[in-house]
Amino acid sequence: MLTNEAGEVTSHLQGMFTRTIRLLEAGMEPIYVFDGHPPDLKKKVLVKRYSKRANATEDLHQAIETGNKDDIEKFSKRMVKVTKQHNEDCKRLLRLMGVPVIEAPSEAEAQCAALCKSGKVYAVASEDMDSLTFGAPRFLRHLMGPGSRKVPVLEFEVGKVLEELNLTMDQFIDLCILSGCDYCESIRGIGGQTALKLIRQQGSIEHILQNINKERYPIPDDWPYEEARYLFKEPLVCTNIEQFEMKRSAPDDEGLITFLVTENGFNSDRVTKATKSMLQFPKSMFNSKIFSPQDSICSRPKGFSSMAPLYLHFKHSMVFSRGVCYGI
Repeated sequence: MLTNEAGEVTSHLQGMFTRTIRLLEAGMEPIYVFDGHPPDLKKKVLVKRYSKRANATEDLHQAIETGNKDDIEKFSKRMVKVTKQHNEDCKRLLRLMGVPVIEAPSEAEAQCAALCKSGKVYAVASEDMDSLTFGAPRFLRHLMGPGSRKVPVLEFEVGKVLEELNLTMDQFIDLCILSGCDYCESIRGIGGQTALKLIRQQGSIEHILQNINKERYPIPDDWPYEEARYLFKEPLVCTNIEQFEMKRSAPDDEGLITFLVTENGFNSDRVTKATKSMLQFPKSMFNSKIFSPQDSICSRPKGFSSMAPLYLHFKHSMVFSRGVCYGI
């Protein structure tokens, strides 16, 4: 954890500042969308996450004692708590950088998907695969990963995903609910491959529930799959897209120095250099930049489990002619 002289955490500012500069220098126009109020169905999931975070402290100590680097990284991430103040700090930083910020009424990924559907941005960038379930036409993973990881960016097109899986969008949503989502429990014993097989055989969750072996696959009590389905199909988003300010403006040099250097102890020369770098990339240059992802085996995203390799061949070179919407 990086901190300023007052002992306040500044790691979130460091990461946001560095990665946003990298996107701008690569010729991309990022738009950041922040979460609003979570849906009621998600509150149970959030409670479980808080519980996992509490249990992670002891697990982390054990991982450090054994020297297991993978477990150290896993349990360290579980202990990270993003506060309201962290979000407000990032919004202030981005606005000082002249980068558009949007506050979603509810789920950021749902609002990002709406922006992408309207043609206002080229793609949605997130680590949350729910972006596809919300119907984002194009979805990018690993775009904001640390530069040291050298992980290739993966691009998904929902139309090609549906074509490859031979599913309708309604069936795809049911598939994601069965595989595991933020809004309801999954059915014990049903992972990605089994869920796909069942959807292809039965066509919908209703037909699966009518024919499934409930002793082998016990259905959770009060399983709200219909409510989860509705949230994916009709999420709470702002439909008046024109009200959003989505054009980048010039960075506020003095404001950035005050916020980053004076208040948070950043290196003055580094901030000044970065600000000048931002000014060297006028908007007329953003339409010509090509970004070429490379093939690689992707990690198993939540909700897709071992199905992830099915999507590898959907990656291709892309032109960021409008911008990238990133959900937070």
